[in-house]
Amino acid sequence: MAEIQRIGVTPRWSDVVIHHGVAHFVEVADDPSQDVRGQVAQILAQIEERLALVGSDKTRLLQVLIYLANLQDAPILNELWDAWVPTGHAPSRACVQAGLAPGYLVEMVLTAAVPTAT
Repeated sequence: MAEIQRIGVTPRWSDVVIHHGVAHFVEVADDPSQDVRGQVAQILAQIEERLALVGSDKTRLLQVLIYLANLQDAPILNELWDAWVPTGHAPSRACVQAGLAPGYLVEMVLTAAVPTAT
């Protein structure tokens, strides 16, 4: 049976859970006082940091589920996203409107392929 690796474990969540060569994690802005453009930019940078932590990168993203507090912010999200995703490496993606915690305008749920130990 494959081991489950948990990084950044707290009583409520783990920062990353890795199983069968797939990392699962969630990102919200570290500084929710910023507008949607600032929060999306933060999250994209945080994703890169989290991927590097597990030996992966944004070309290995498998799926991203994006929750926006207001779907009217989708054009800003898409502008930043399109500039960030490497050509030819776009993951599957869904974007929906959702009620988020106060101050948070964006939340992303991600899966990414990671190297497996041999």
